[in-house]
Amino acid sequence: MRPGWPGAEHLIALMLDILAITGPIYLCIAAGYASVRWNLFTKADMRVFGRFVIQVALPALLFNALASRRLDEVVHTGYLLAYAAGSLVLILGALWFACTVQRKGLTESAYMAMGMTCSNSGYVGYPVMLLLFGPLSGVVLALNLIVENLVKLPLLFTAADVGAHEGERPSLRRALTQTGARLVRNPMIVAIFAGFLVALLGWSLPSVITRTVTLFSAASSGLALFIIGGTLVGLQVRGLRRQVSLIAVGKLLLHPLAVFGAIVLLPLLGLPAVDGDLRVAAVLSAAMPMLGIYPILAQRHGFEGFTAAALLATTAASFFSLSAILWLMRHSAGWLTG
Repeated sequence: MRPGWPGAEHLIALMLDILAITGPIYLCIAAGYASVRWNLFTKADMRVFGRFVIQVALPALLFNALASRRLDEVVHTGYLLAYAAGSLVLILGALWFACTVQRKGLTESAYMAMGMTCSNSGYVGYPVMLLLFGPLSGVVLALNLIVENLVKLPLLFTAADVGAHEGERPSLRRALTQTGARLVRNPMIVAIFAGFLVALLGWSLPSVITRTVTLFSAASSGLALFIIGGTLVGLQVRGLRRQVSLIAVGKLLLHPLAVFGAIVLLPLLGLPAVDGDLRVAAVLSAAMPMLGIYPILAQRHGFEGFTAAALLATTAASFFSLSAILWLMRHSAGWLTG
């Protein structure tokens, strides 16, 4: 077991540290709620703010996170395979369950699967990793960004877009062409590829560019949470409890279990293994609440209601589930060391 891993006597202190990390999230959400509830802003304003986050601030964050690292810092094949495989298994399972059992449309099913599998790697995951692993946390963040933004989100965006146009009955070729065109125009996807290109070529951007990008990226965190709070005003949760509970269980329990299963099974198939602290980091990354812009992404197809409620409930519950997972891992020293 790695030196400094918190012992049982430090569990309460660790839980308080997690609360200190998630506390500002709740306060930002509360500020957004109060601003709309007391008519400082309107819910229509939240949509405008959301467009700024999606079109400008978040792409700047993604570009900055990738372009500021060397390419070899994010090449851990075993981690990437395990995190992606576990997530994809749950995505397919969630899509099947929502479409077949719950009889929901493909677009709504895609956003349910997104809530279960796309983690808040930056605003919750990174501070927790920094608390536990120090310098390794930056590598973990970069690895998670690769899987989240180059595998899961493009796949789910494609499913959501196809579902939104399923009544038009386009040919498969036309549907794929339309979806590909939308992805190419998506500022987040463009920012990811641009960031990878800079990292691959080893370019050092002028300081005026990096500072400008950093200023825009810094706006994404607090504003995204503020928007979530404003979206919650007037939300009727009563009819959403079952759907919200399903998403929360999927994100906080099924996602880490799926990634854990991939970590154990993939080496048996002759694929690269995940060793040491990266094992813990992969499972913990999957156990984080969903990404903070989840309801903002869902605005595009009109599903910000249940997604905002799911984000709030899952983020609150994650304090307890993360503490429980950390405690379980603390008592699984043999597994931690690989």
